[in-house]
Amino acid sequence: MVKVSADGLAALVADIFVAAGCSEAEGVRIGRSLVGANLAGHDSHGVVRVPRYLLWKGEGTIFADRDVTRVVDTPVISVLDGNYGFGQTIAPIAVADGIAKCKTGGLSCVALRNVGHVGRVGEWAEEAAAEGLVSIHHVNAPASLLVAPFGGIDRRFSTAPYAVGVPRPDGDHIILDFATSVVAEGKVLVASQGGKPLPDHALVSKDGEIGGDPHFLYGDYAGDGARDPANGEGAIRAMGDHKGSGLAFMVEILGGSLTGVGAPIEKRHWTNGMLSIYIDPNVLDPDGFFPADITRYLKLFKSARPIDPEGEVLYPGEPERQRRAERTANGVPLPEETWASIRTAALGEGLAAERIDSIIVG
Repeated sequence: MVKVSADGLAALVADIFVAAGCSEAEGVRIGRSLVGANLAGHDSHGVVRVPRYLLWKGEGTIFADRDVTRVVDTPVISVLDGNYGFGQTIAPIAVADGIAKCKTGGLSCVALRNVGHVGRVGEWAEEAAAEGLVSIHHVNAPASLLVAPFGGIDRRFSTAPYAVGVPRPDGDHIILDFATSVVAEGKVLVASQGGKPLPDHALVSKDGEIGGDPHFLYGDYAGDGARDPANGEGAIRAMGDHKGSGLAFMVEILGGSLTGVGAPIEKRHWTNGMLSIYIDPNVLDPDGFFPADITRYLKLFKSARPIDPEGEVLYPGEPERQRRAERTANGVPLPEETWASIRTAALGEGLAAERIDSIIVG
């Protein structure tokens, strides 16, 4: 592992994307968002994505400094087209729109389509929770067929992320955020670069063999070179057997079909679709029952005895909060191959080696 400063890493990523043609503001947003995912422990949505984002930009899959087109605009509903802009620029616009409408009317729904990778979906649930709102997010990537449904071998789902955010007065918000596959594709990417190994039930080969070998998904690859799921013939498996597979199906329908992006289809322009619902608890719960009951229930929840005597029963959002505190204080650990790929990308955009390596802290 190579350990780097969180602030230094965010600044380096920003500089890479500015050198690649993004505005300074957009570069800062991308750097802050990707490093934020690493700080939360979601390395699959962190800086491991830098080379792929640059590739997509170079190919014309995503574009710098785009704005949204407003397709539908009612007091409670927005349909926004992201014009294939970076998700770290477009998603905050959609989230801010949903928050504003919800604060006016108590409820809102935002359908976002044609947007680059929106990153860690929990980030957007955290944004809403910080404003005192409950939010629910369904995300699909119709061109990214990666996941086999329950009982199947062939790819028929994207990783179809799902997130829910619940605000708490003390700021320790409850944030549920997961791919509906056993692992996100980014975790396969991290594992292929020497990071945390995959569970031995995460993938299925083209012949139906279940295992955790990233080659099932990517085919042949070497060192810090690109990983392309198009080169492999296996798939990631849906989580939770038939239940997880069913949830993934519904996320594809809501995040894809209902937003106008579409459910999975081969050879489509790569994009995300995101359907977000926002609820103001102050309108729905004028008696203030909601926050008090959460506090009561969390006390009961946390009183459950852990199976591991040295362990702890954690509610959604706690692992991320703990990891964020530790990594902010001690630095962000990156597998050597991940660091090498980021370093190569930075050098390729003209950044000096001394400036790149200055953020290493261990």
